[in-house]
Amino acid sequence: MITTRRSFLQQASLASFGLWIPKSFAEGTAVQLARDTPESKGVSSGAILDFLDAIEREKIELHSFMMLRRGTVIAEGWWEPYGPDLVHTMYSMSKSFTSTAVGFAVSEGKLSVEDKVISFFPDELPAKISENLAAMRVKDLLTMATGNEKEPTQTCVKEENWVRTFLAQNIAHKPGTQFMYNSAATYMCSAIVQKVTGRTVLDYLTPRLFDPLGIHGMKWETCPRGINTGGWGLSIQSEGLAKFGQLLLQKGKWNGKALLPAGWIDEATSFHIQQPGEDKKDRPKAKNDWLQGYGYQFWRCQGTAFRGDGAFGQFTLVLPEQDAVIVMTSENKNMQGQLDLVWKHLLPACDAKEPRKADMSRLSQLKLAPPKGRKTSPRTTGKTFRLEANELGLQTVSFAFRDGACVFTADAHSITCGLETWQRGEAVFPGTPPRLISGGKPNKQTPSKIAASATWTDESTLVMTWRYYETPHSDTVTCRFDGDAVTLNFLNSITAMNPKAKDTRAALRGVVL
Repeated sequence: MITTRRSFLQQASLASFGLWIPKSFAEGTAVQLARDTPESKGVSSGAILDFLDAIEREKIELHSFMMLRRGTVIAEGWWEPYGPDLVHTMYSMSKSFTSTAVGFAVSEGKLSVEDKVISFFPDELPAKISENLAAMRVKDLLTMATGNEKEPTQTCVKEENWVRTFLAQNIAHKPGTQFMYNSAATYMCSAIVQKVTGRTVLDYLTPRLFDPLGIHGMKWETCPRGINTGGWGLSIQSEGLAKFGQLLLQKGKWNGKALLPAGWIDEATSFHIQQPGEDKKDRPKAKNDWLQGYGYQFWRCQGTAFRGDGAFGQFTLVLPEQDAVIVMTSENKNMQGQLDLVWKHLLPACDAKEPRKADMSRLSQLKLAPPKGRKTSPRTTGKTFRLEANELGLQTVSFAFRDGACVFTADAHSITCGLETWQRGEAVFPGTPPRLISGGKPNKQTPSKIAASATWTDESTLVMTWRYYETPHSDTVTCRFDGDAVTLNFLNSITAMNPKAKDTRAALRGVVL
């Protein structure tokens, strides 16, 4: 068990954990995982297709799926417009990477999980330091057991100095005794890593984790002070998740070399604290994957599996018993249902007694179909509308139809929508893309990648779908034409999952110039 810097370093010298960074990786060479058929690794391809059938039947929107067995990719697919070379927002799957950064810092003797949190920030402390705050350790941040009276993330992200705001919160309970999900605690881990290394978590992990694994193109949001948000904000490709999961499965070894000590992997992914929760009529505790215990920013699962996960179904599942890794990105509010289908179909697929071989070409033809109605309307003549005053600060909108596309323009912002097909593009449009948590600091001038489609639901209603394909989310923009007037209503996909919620963006109204 890794508990303190001294006990950890007594087990072996730092030299035995020496970072292995081959020159070719450091120079940015992309190295893919090996590929082979499911049957070559003892897996039923028919069961994998059963999983896909179940996903469609349950209306779970996946964006990517990868399954590894014995270190080899045996199944993979991306639902167009998502693709293998594109990064995807990870939400809280980011936490497991932040935990790993702490692991590297511990292995290099820069900190201990027993170190007190206040010891890193002498200039950010409140005037009065409570006994509970003084007792809080790095380990308590990692295990979501800080003792906060209330989850502090939304309070922190409204301020400029998140560290100072976190330390000022009421620590009502003895740290280490009660689990409460706490994204700000993960941010504090990121801040500590930056404090002791002088580098952001992203920059610190790059030569230690991302380069050796051949992962490139990652992005990570920062707070106003330039610290990676830690608990969310990482964007990475699906294969990057797969490699990360395989590294965990291999206890920190990659190509036979130790990147991270096996002792840390065991410690980080072990049961440390129980989440509150009891048996329910529709789901006993033993079948609830959010009640199997928590490690260092990793969740325990039913059986021997563990995982990193993020909102809307961003998953890296590590299955030691099956020698397998499963990766999924998605936009799905029923994350337990998503896992249930994995347990039902993919676990039995490993070493199935009667494996069924099936045509896997279906995985190369996956698509999120754009909405369909009609491609034309008497309204398809181009018009420009002057808008009433609005909170987005837009003055005019126009619609031009040509070459099988609708070009929507709002002031200087233009989005080209394929007519019932996806049209890829980029745009900086006010109020986009949708975000579950605010307060991070993405580059406001960086355009969002958008796959856009438009269709007429009747001769007076044009519906545009803007899918932000480096995130889980999309916008539906409903444009209703009435004589010389137009009204645009926005509904983002996060809000659409909650029938009682309303999009915060007010309708845009305009008349023909």
